[in-house]
Amino acid sequence: QVQLVESGGGLVQPGGSLRLSCSASGSISMIYGMSWYRQAPGKQRELVATISTAGNTNYGVFVKGRFTIARDNANNTLYLQMNSLKPEDTAVYYCNADIRPVYTGPMYNYWGQGTQVTVSS
Repeated sequence: QVQLVESGGGLVQPGGSLRLSCSASGSISMIYGMSWYRQAPGKQRELVATISTAGNTNYGVFVKGRFTIARDNANNTLYLQMNSLKPEDTAVYYCNADIRPVYTGPMYNYWGQGTQVTVSS
């Protein structure tokens, strides 16, 4: 089974930084687009950032240059560097990826279980 596991979340003060990681494991032939989403209590899940296989990136409007998404294809790992964090960034952050488990088979979309990010004094 393909599995995505996030790490790096925690408690940080406003203005601080965190780096989230997402490690993909299991049967993997090819990983295509990868993204970070987040969901705060009582809010809808929203896209934080996305990165293509070629490394093209897009970000949510709220990021305003504070976050950077990156990927390490050799290690099947996705990263999110978060700087200048605000209390409004508090949410569960989820990893998402389009993956082809078998070369001759179809592509599927996968979600991680999420990692909690809390920005508070």
